[in-house]
Amino acid sequence: MAGLSFVVLLIAFAVLYPIFGPDPLKTGPPFQPPSGDHLLGTDELGRDILSRLAAGARISLFVGIVVQMIALTVGITMGTLGVFSPTWLRNVVNRFTDGMFAFPDILLAMLIIGVWSTGVIPVIVALSITSWPGVARLVATQLASLKDREYVAAARAAGASTRYLILKHILPQLWGILLAVSMVDMAGTILAESTLSFLGIGVQPPTPSWGSMINNARGDMNSHPVLLVWPCVLLSITIFALNFVGDGLRARFDPKNNSREA
Repeated sequence: MAGLSFVVLLIAFAVLYPIFGPDPLKTGPPFQPPSGDHLLGTDELGRDILSRLAAGARISLFVGIVVQMIALTVGITMGTLGVFSPTWLRNVVNRFTDGMFAFPDILLAMLIIGVWSTGVIPVIVALSITSWPGVARLVATQLASLKDREYVAAARAAGASTRYLILKHILPQLWGILLAVSMVDMAGTILAESTLSFLGIGVQPPTPSWGSMINNARGDMNSHPVLLVWPCVLLSITIFALNFVGDGLRARFDPKNNSREA
């Protein structure tokens, strides 16, 4: 519940503060201390730190949500084809999915961005390509265990088509665990986006990003450590909170836990 509360507050902060707070791109006197105009002070270019944290949160959440939506769509499709498609197609899909696991995620994302371009869209595409294989493997494993259940066999005996079985009887059983896994994966996606921005190949200035804020603060970390502390703390708490929410959802929707409680 603490993790969920933080995520809700972070979303409200990311959505509302850039509207009512100072412009995160407006420059002014650098390294100003906290005041009524700048609650956390200003950075090396005189930009409001709190506004930049909010704008960075908006970027991170946007990238995380979009990447997970794409990963779920592609992963569910590939996982379903890997179980219910004809043998020749099933073998191709499963071998292709297995091959995707041979590439380190962050290195593959860096390669895609290096070949294509930098920016928000290339980051989303690169991280989506590296995220869907895990979802596909999970979906395929769950479908393989559910397709022979009694209620599925009964529906098949009653004349239900494969498409009807998948959409009405099997996939609805997976939404809970997929939601839990997506929350944990979103934490990894936000960390990956911050890593790419920290390296200078992700979200490009002047668009604020937690990763680029951390990178920019390194030069003044001894004289003005607060510039480094705030984005690091916010990024760390966000990752912890999303993992806690994912663990809670997994415990809530895990059939083994539910059977023990019953």
